Amino acid sequence: MTKILLILHVLAAIVAVGPVTVAASMFPPAARRVPATDGAVAVGTVRLLHRICRVYAAIGLSVPVLGLATALAMGVLGSGWLITSIALTAAAAGLLIAFVLPRQEEVLEQLGEDKPVERSATVQLAMVTGVFNLLWATVTILMIVRPGSTTGA
Repeated sequence: MTKILLILHVLAAIVAVGPVTVAASMFPPAARRVPATDGAVAVGTVRLLHRICRVYAAIGLSVPVLGLATALAMGVLGSGWLITSIALTAAAAGLLIAFVLPRQEEVLEQLGEDKPVERSATVQLAMVTGVFNLLWATVTILMIVRPGSTTGA
């Protein structure tokens, strides 16, 4: 059962978190390019990137759920690397929910009203998105290295 939970956890992380990190990273530069390109097509692209972030963020809730089930089955809930991973995952989710998605929506509203998007808004969004991605990269590293792992790796 542990192996099945671990497989599901890893697959959920790849399928759910990967698209969010890529789409969120692509959003700020795509929003900056809107005035320089065909407006309707460019705005459609930006809307699609935001929708990917929203939908896959919801699907991404399965990652910590499956991770906790796996950790419980493995008996490692008290491990430092896991507690750190849980905290970093919570921080990443908080950034996504509190900053990335709302700022993407603000940019989309401005684009929908044909208002110019200030570069500073997209730069700040890109910075927060970069921190979000860095948190996920750190969690991934912790999941692979797992200090004190009994796998021998």
